[in-house]
Amino acid sequence: MLHYDFIAIGGGSAGFNAARVAAELGKKVAVVDGAKKLGGLCILRGCMPSKTLLYSAEVLHRARLGRIFGLKIPHASADMKAVHARKKRLIDGFARYRVRQLAAGDFDLHRQTAAFVDPCTLALSNGTRLRADRFLIATGSKVSVPPVPGLASVPFWTSDDVLELDRVPESVIVLGGGIVACELAQFLRRIGARVVMIQRSPHLLREHSPEAAEVVQKAFHDEGIEVFTDTGIRRVSFGRRGFRVAFEQGGHVVIRQARHLLNAMGREPNTAGLGLDAAGVKLGSSGRVVVNRWQQSSRPHIYAAGDVCGPHDIVHLAIAQGELAARHACGVRKIRPVDHSLLLDVVFTEPQLAAIGRSENELRSRGVRYLQASYPFNDHGKSILMEAGCGYVKIFAEPRRGRILGAEIVGPDAGELIHCFSGPLAMRATVFDLLRAPWYHPTLAEIITYPLEEIAEKIRLTQPA
Repeated sequence: MLHYDFIAIGGGSAGFNAARVAAELGKKVAVVDGAKKLGGLCILRGCMPSKTLLYSAEVLHRARLGRIFGLKIPHASADMKAVHARKKRLIDGFARYRVRQLAAGDFDLHRQTAAFVDPCTLALSNGTRLRADRFLIATGSKVSVPPVPGLASVPFWTSDDVLELDRVPESVIVLGGGIVACELAQFLRRIGARVVMIQRSPHLLREHSPEAAEVVQKAFHDEGIEVFTDTGIRRVSFGRRGFRVAFEQGGHVVIRQARHLLNAMGREPNTAGLGLDAAGVKLGSSGRVVVNRWQQSSRPHIYAAGDVCGPHDIVHLAIAQGELAARHACGVRKIRPVDHSLLLDVVFTEPQLAAIGRSENELRSRGVRYLQASYPFNDHGKSILMEAGCGYVKIFAEPRRGRILGAEIVGPDAGELIHCFSGPLAMRATVFDLLRAPWYHPTLAEIITYPLEEIAEKIRLTQPA
């Protein structure tokens, strides 16, 4: 029986980076991953393929708007076989690089599935048994099937199916209004499908502010996506004419039909078959592995990182959790837990939506005093000439010194602009610190100075003369 200091179960973003760190610290390490293809969710079925397709759709959308910019572009359409081939070529390259990293790492790679038989032993699918002093569970997540009447019995699509499309579907009903639902709904509409979105919550992107979601929803409406929010789904059915969804909204029963149905109502931790009961690892009510601030589970020698424990399914957070778990497991001193007050989130719709730090809702619910200021893109020179006036920049700051607490951007390149706050937030910088920096004109980024100046002026007015 092989014995290791540290075993990562799962070779995705969290598991690979944890194994890398543990090996660099001189430990005997193994990665166990029985997936048909190595690479993890982000590379194979998440971030990278989806953003590849979204960018293709964005270029297509720009071409169709050529006349607004004085350009004659007679016809633009999606060649989905070519789009799919390009996506496949790029993702295969990313996956090959990750496979090389795993194969060339200073750790053993076991290409089998694993299950705990006791708190210190894994049984692999080939009959091998491995023991270790420390483990990391990093098995990610899978598409969930909520208890919607009829859903489990129909051949719905998941995000995996949309990412593999090599044709333009005639029509699609999208169930859900989260990040995946919104990104893929806009993609499908832009390549030429008729799209209907049905969301149970009062507004799209319920983890974000209603104001930001309203901007995205208006853009969807302008592009021809039919959006229903605050609904109760009665039944999903499938027949010769495709899918039929009956739902309630505003006291009325509404029915929509389409050739295809995309279930984008969330994901759930991928813990089935891991033998967590035998290991004594407890799960929370959401099915996630319960962890403390060092990523330790109810069994202190068994850690978890990434989607399997949450609380947010974000790659950079999974990497940070995996690296923290490895360092803690290896006895590194003077380390700090992951700082969730620096949480960064981006939705790659158009307009993009991005947020960092504390949200306004969180500040209010915690009773934290704050100042806020915002500025719209439709009054900013660079965004006006880009015909990208939807949205705004909003900043939250501490009222006495002006320390930045959080920011929200919905508008052009919001996913890039939000990083203007990453360093300052980590360094506990103030609005005055940011205003000392130069901001080039004309750029999108200089719009950030306007709410900064407004907050700075509010603070000056409250200070004694």
